[in-house]
Amino acid sequence: MTGRQEPYYVEYDADFGLSGLAEAFTLSPAPEDTGAALGLVTAKLDAYDRECPVSSVDHLSADERSILGYDTSHDDWGYAEELREDVRGLVESPLADEAIQAVWRAAAGGGWDPAAHGMSARDWLRRIDETCAARPPRKIPGRSPAPSSWWGAWRPAADEARDDVVAEIAEIRSCRERSAGPLPSPDTLSALEEVAARVDPDLGFRLFLRALKVHSVRIEKARYDRLQALGERFGHPAALIDSGLDIAWPPIDTARRDATWDFGFSHLAGQAHQDWRESREEIRKTVAGDDIGQTPGSEAAVLLEDTLRLLRSALPDAAVTALWAGASNSPGSTDGRDWLRLIADVCRERLREAAPAYTPVVAPARTELADPVLREVRETALAVADKVVSPHWHPVPAADVMDALEHVVTRIDPDLGFRLFLRVLRTLSVSLTQEQYDRYKAIGERFGYGEYHVSDVDHLIEAG
Repeated sequence: MTGRQEPYYVEYDADFGLSGLAEAFTLSPAPEDTGAALGLVTAKLDAYDRECPVSSVDHLSADERSILGYDTSHDDWGYAEELREDVRGLVESPLADEAIQAVWRAAAGGGWDPAAHGMSARDWLRRIDETCAARPPRKIPGRSPAPSSWWGAWRPAADEARDDVVAEIAEIRSCRERSAGPLPSPDTLSALEEVAARVDPDLGFRLFLRALKVHSVRIEKARYDRLQALGERFGHPAALIDSGLDIAWPPIDTARRDATWDFGFSHLAGQAHQDWRESREEIRKTVAGDDIGQTPGSEAAVLLEDTLRLLRSALPDAAVTALWAGASNSPGSTDGRDWLRLIADVCRERLREAAPAYTPVVAPARTELADPVLREVRETALAVADKVVSPHWHPVPAADVMDALEHVVTRIDPDLGFRLFLRVLRTLSVSLTQEQYDRYKAIGERFGYGEYHVSDVDHLIEAG
């Protein structure tokens, strides 16, 4: 869709357009007649119209919103326009009506078959288009009807995207002979390939996903990763791919570094903010937040492993408190090991829900990287010797934090120590040289950190 604008608003993470409408049909009782089917279309449009404005900009003035590109009076590009663009693409395409019919049936789960009510597939799509066209323009503040700069900068080349989507559909077709599970029919897969190749690769991709979900096709991790990568290239949120997809997740492995950002104890510390309080509920929010592409329960498992390392160490309670203060910059205070025990308890609760077969382990520490990490910690300790963490709430000398970090690096786990060190750099606003940052990147790569983990401190590099 070369002229397509940003779907919904910045924080919307559900399916949209014709594939989103098809999902609504799979989740509802089968309509008894055409009027009831069009009523579902109207209900879908109404649900979108009730969505709130962009929460991240609703506190801004009209002038501020205008500068950022948010229309302050209306949104001309809502769900109805997304849906109409998908519909028009199929109606005006060279595809045979039988192919369009097969695609609709596969995506909607067979809950509504236009042919059973005397309509061709194109007639049904035209009725959808008429329903959308009859709606008055939306009037809601805070939307951004202009194309997003991110989408414009990263839009995939049409030919490349088309070939990749068709390849994924063809791969599913090749699985039919060796799969005992349910799969879309060859005719349906051929029709989906036609949509991707001759109409719009994005629409073909979204309808393909819907067919996989309707047929409960088991997706192995490697294919899931490819689908997520395709979705990212189209500018879709991860939830659009995840929701309803049957994924064969590999077992949890705390040694597998598949998080894009921070993880474990240092990630929990990074979630702290001015109003954050050290409580069971705050921990639960973090441990339930597995990263895209992670086996459910992974975040709880790595956090539990970090926490058990600290609990089983000789680190004094006062050092645990200093370590948390330095990594979190939280105005609250903790009671050493009681805090660690609470974290471990919440992690176990999450694992019982998400991965009941998982047995917590503490893998051997990566001691071969202790020396380079220790050098970085000691170099920074000299530069922050006179600083204080949380001076206005519960002041902790930076020297105590750095001593605790050195203990973690040399006697517990250099990996955990380095992750906490990166957090402390942010808390203390330590200025970095490009050379220092490059060394941190190299250490992160050796630990196998995700793409954006170490770059979380790149704003500390001194200009010039």
